[in-house]
Amino acid sequence: MRIPPERLATVPAPRRDAVRLLVGRQRTGEVTHHGFRELPRLLRAGDVLVVNTSRTLPAAVDGRLSGPAGGEAVVAHFSTRLDDGRWAVEVRTPDGRGASVPRAGGPAGAVLELSGGAGLVLDEPLDARGDRLWTATPSTADLVAYLERHGRPIRYAYTARDQPRAAHQTVFATPSADGLGSAEMPSAGRPFTAALVTELVSRGVQIAPIVLHTGVASAEAHEPPYAERFAVPASTAWQVNAARAAGGRVVAVGTTAVRALESAADERGAVRPAGGWTELVITPERGVRAVDGLLTGLHEPAASHLLMLRALSGDRLLERVYAQAFRGGFLWHEFGDVNLLLP
Repeated sequence: MRIPPERLATVPAPRRDAVRLLVGRQRTGEVTHHGFRELPRLLRAGDVLVVNTSRTLPAAVDGRLSGPAGGEAVVAHFSTRLDDGRWAVEVRTPDGRGASVPRAGGPAGAVLELSGGAGLVLDEPLDARGDRLWTATPSTADLVAYLERHGRPIRYAYTARDQPRAAHQTVFATPSADGLGSAEMPSAGRPFTAALVTELVSRGVQIAPIVLHTGVASAEAHEPPYAERFAVPASTAWQVNAARAAGGRVVAVGTTAVRALESAADERGAVRPAGGWTELVITPERGVRAVDGLLTGLHEPAASHLLMLRALSGDRLLERVYAQAFRGGFLWHEFGDVNLLLP
């Protein structure tokens, strides 16, 4: 099953918070429709919103594969910096409309000539599961600085046109100490505005930060997530544990926040300060331990993220939420509408 084109958000809403919100409650099975600006009254004092503060990098760069007749035109999507200084990269084919489509990975040893004079050598597939992502060695030591000069935000063919970089940042985005960021926007945080955050805090809802630098999505392949860098600070661990002890709810803003927080939780759900790499994949069988609710966008039917949503809400509620999203004309993807899953 595929989402009809008319249900894909091709451009951002005129205002960040001018999107729709579908709320599903596990305890009652009730599903209700709201505007996103109603979020403060749907939460309660003592709840904690866990937000991802990773900023979005301009991670797409045009280039050519070295070869006869000038080589093949490509677009490189820079996903994740590895510990040895190499990067995980997806090489795609331009679609002629400013976006790109998948191409076969590699070959090993291929050289990409990138905009601005940088180069990139493809080394080997990142993972035995497929050849979409490759480890690659860049010619420039400070690739993030290079991306700031020559890159643009990643976008896919369902969007209408390039958007300014600000459209791909959330209100929570903060430069990280290591200079890194996300290949794609942690988009569940996009509808928040400074005014809405102020109203939430004034009502007693706490905001707790984590960092998870997201890699490139498998927009067509729907693969399980790869390893990603994350950090859960001591202050957030304390907030989450204190809130749960006092009867508050921990609501993750986005699947990235769930992955980070659950990676820092023990079997009883107690959260500790943690960081590094996480390979955690949350499934209904594994379940969730530290998170009570989730605010997230609408995901494609084959997306691996739906396993996490099922772990939080159960199949019956999730089916009702998505059925109402279809019937109600809700919009999918990073510029689209959102849903809130509560206990």
